[in-house]
Amino acid sequence: MIVLHARPSPGFRDAVDAIFGPGVVVHVDEAAPLHAVAGEIRALLHVLTPVTADFIASAPKLKLIQKLGVGVNTIALDAARGAGVAVCNMPGTNSQAVAEMALSLMMAVLRRTCFFDARTRSGEGWTADPSELDSVGEIGGRTVGLVGFGHSAGLLAPALAALGARVVYTARSPGDVPYEFLPLDRLLAESDIVSLHIPLTDETRGSIDPFAMKKGAVLVNTARGELVDEARLVAALTSRHLRGAGLDVFAEEPLPCGNPLLGLPNAVLAPHIAWLTPETLMRSLTVAHENCRRLGAGEALLHRVV
Repeated sequence: MIVLHARPSPGFRDAVDAIFGPGVVVHVDEAAPLHAVAGEIRALLHVLTPVTADFIASAPKLKLIQKLGVGVNTIALDAARGAGVAVCNMPGTNSQAVAEMALSLMMAVLRRTCFFDARTRSGEGWTADPSELDSVGEIGGRTVGLVGFGHSAGLLAPALAALGARVVYTARSPGDVPYEFLPLDRLLAESDIVSLHIPLTDETRGSIDPFAMKKGAVLVNTARGELVDEARLVAALTSRHLRGAGLDVFAEEPLPCGNPLLGLPNAVLAPHIAWLTPETLMRSLTVAHENCRRLGAGEALLHRVV
């Protein structure tokens, strides 16, 4: 049995049927607990709901956990390894979508899109205090720091440069790219916009300190929420140490009611959907289908993590 653990849109469901054919079971968290069919699952198509050690132990036939995306921090990797379950991801399939979302969040914060949208809808489009326009800005002429330089950052960088930004980056080591490499502390101190493009690991958890960033800077996070100390981010936004933030990911997901980020007018928020476009899903399902075929044929799997 192949199971997709997600709440798919009609288009996503159609794409699954088109690529896999009939037979893929779709389980939605609330309506169909995954444990109810754990004993029959051979391949799990995983999106965001954590795959726990307890679940892996309850699935004796499980041979493949296929992440539809890149980050595998939601999978109990040690448990999978111990049970002989392969874990694969798919680097690059969502890079275009993530790069575009990061750019859109930068623009939304700088141009205060949400603020002016709300005023326009209420019939007050031209009634805001003129000083509100002093807090908008452009990407051109600003320094944009990319933390990590994988697929999505590699697509984003030339778009930023074309808009007139100075692009700098940090990574494990300098690469053969036409942008300036900086250590993380310098990048945070010098950048007007910081965009995160690194995985969540023990090393990177909490590695971005909002108060180490330049005063008046913008933070964009389409990677993982726990890269940033969320309480310090709230404090930096509240005190206006940061101009604003564009956030697609959070320490707790979905973002619960009452989270202080929800009340901050200088935060633009999205529910971890940077990767989620029909184009990404088609690319991802194609890779997943190939790995399921390889599993059945006893061939080497693509992008195996465990």
